[in-house]
Amino acid sequence: MRRIHVKSVLFLFLFVLMAFNTLLSQEIDPLNKRKFNVMLGEVKNGEPVKKGVADLFYFKAGRFFSDYLYDKYQYKWIRYRINKDSIFTDSTDTEVRYLEIEASITDDANQTAILNFVIQEWDLDGTLKITKNDKIKRYFEVVGREKGGKPRKPKKKAVEVNPNKEAAEKKE
Repeated sequence: MRRIHVKSVLFLFLFVLMAFNTLLSQEIDPLNKRKFNVMLGEVKNGEPVKKGVADLFYFKAGRFFSDYLYDKYQYKWIRYRINKDSIFTDSTDTEVRYLEIEASITDDANQTAILNFVIQEWDLDGTLKITKNDKIKRYFEVVGREKGGKPRKPKKKAVEVNPNKEAAEKKE
């Protein structure tokens, strides 16, 4: 009886250890659970159209969702690929994360949405092409910022001045 109990505990321990190791070995997606407010500016004949379309990009578990693409073309969650992920130091000695993203999806009518964009910290910039049978139907320039904007730096606490202490120092 005791031998069976020890084997079951050992098996359970090994199972938990393997599961934990698997979780640690998976790469963490740098865009997971991030949201970006974007503006889609359509470009026709090389010139931008005056009014753009406001949109929201949601990123989750290697996929992203666009309200505009869902409303207009019924594209749900689209898988994306990170082509470049690097960190560099800018002119103000601040570390900046640089990501190049590529995504595409094709529906049953051979209509394809191709997205290419770059994310630097909280800013997003790129293009969106809607093609049908490999001919461009619509072309958008995408510009946006992470929802919530630039993170604020903590303020330094103000130094309190004690007038009694200054008066005591002057007397000495």
